[in-house]
Amino acid sequence: MEEAVNSTIDPACLQEPPLAIDVIKQLDVFGVCLYSILTFMSCISLLLYLEQCVYIYKKLPYPKKTTIIWINGAAPVIATMSCFGMWIPRAVMFTDMTSNCYFAVVVYKVLVLMVEEFGGSSVFLDRFSDKAFRINTGPCCCCCPCLPRVPMSRRMLFLLKLGALQYAILKTVLSILSIILWTNGNFDLSDLEITGTAIWINPFIGVLTIISLWPVAIIFMNTNSFLRSLNIIPKYAMYQLILVLSQLQTSIINILALDGTIACAPPFSSQARGSMLSQQMMIMEMFIITVVNRFLFRRTYDTLPSEAHDSDQNANVTLQAAVIEHDV
Repeated sequence: MEEAVNSTIDPACLQEPPLAIDVIKQLDVFGVCLYSILTFMSCISLLLYLEQCVYIYKKLPYPKKTTIIWINGAAPVIATMSCFGMWIPRAVMFTDMTSNCYFAVVVYKVLVLMVEEFGGSSVFLDRFSDKAFRINTGPCCCCCPCLPRVPMSRRMLFLLKLGALQYAILKTVLSILSIILWTNGNFDLSDLEITGTAIWINPFIGVLTIISLWPVAIIFMNTNSFLRSLNIIPKYAMYQLILVLSQLQTSIINILALDGTIACAPPFSSQARGSMLSQQMMIMEMFIITVVNRFLFRRTYDTLPSEAHDSDQNANVTLQAAVIEHDV
């Protein structure tokens, strides 16, 4: 019975991803146009990013400019790596891990940017020292409104930065370890057995991701009202969108490919075809995000108003409201 089933399966569906030359040979007119357009989009994303780096380097002060350059690079780096993975299917593991390691650093840089928008850690602590911060935010504790507010302090800020930084460090270390194990045949994403290394490494990386996103969300939820003039909300939305597309979307497609929902299409196996579809979607999505980020970050800002200015402004608003109410 098993022999009869196996005889109906195309041998290409059980093979490794095809070589780049095999991909090129099997392209029809539509495939050539599609690959050409996607490659053009990834090149434009990279060129827009390089031009944006020159602008930021000239217009913004240090260290804010290096932080913004890192954050701006997330979408074009992912698009470029996805383009390489689209043309060279056997390199997908390397391209995906490069993109994920870069984005792991971006998670930390987003937290650093929000602190630097206030003038740095010292100014941030002077402004928010002993003020209670909400910690019942996603992705860890959004459903726990009973959690107490925690006063901001130097130690608290250090722990928040450490929580985001650990992902950048450990993600890189685990990625290198995964590549080493893969070359020895010990790391296989399709191996879901309890003895496989992928079933242990990937969930651990997922936990590290959640832990790193929590400090960034805490800082954002407690400071976004002060940073509205700096477009922090759309910038944070773009960062969250990259997170969802590069992590969640890719994971869903990989699961569908492993389950066989995404059909095999020689010379691509189900897993290789799912990976190819993921790369192609990522190029288009990251191109759009690169263009949006160019408009969000391509401007200089005035110095953020001081806490005293905020207090005076709030007092004036309260006084005007009281006068209007009295007149009524």
